[in-house]
Amino acid sequence: MTTRAWRGPVLPCRRELLGFATVGLLAYAVDLALFTGLRGPAGLDPLTAKSLSFLAACTVAYAGNALGTYRTTRHRGLRPYAVFFAVNLAGAAVQLLCLAVSHYGLGLTSQRADTVSGAVIGMALATALRFWGTRTWVFRAEGRVGSWTG
Repeated sequence: MTTRAWRGPVLPCRRELLGFATVGLLAYAVDLALFTGLRGPAGLDPLTAKSLSFLAACTVAYAGNALGTYRTTRHRGLRPYAVFFAVNLAGAAVQLLCLAVSHYGLGLTSQRADTVSGAVIGMALATALRFWGTRTWVFRAEGRVGSWTG
């Protein structure tokens, strides 16, 4: 296998990962800021605050991926957003589970503990699921079968 043949499928994946990560960081900032504000000053319970911050971040992430990372793939109509939303619901379930285990199961009820469990640990675990689901089911490129390496 030549170096050029080896680099071909990897380079687009690097660009895709960088775009996905950039959009994800923006959505993460929206999620974290909104969750912190809703949990602290607004006084909402942690699961409600996380659910609302998720909805806002999901919309930001879809727009960023559709207009940026995956702008060359076909994504018309409501179906791609619905599938994207479903993939992100699965990711949110991971985040909410982390938050619920920490807050209710382990009794770590401070705002800091809620933020770390829901917006740091939960987000990290959910990101891998979201990347795979987004590239496999939402913005599937012609000829790609969903592998991590193109």
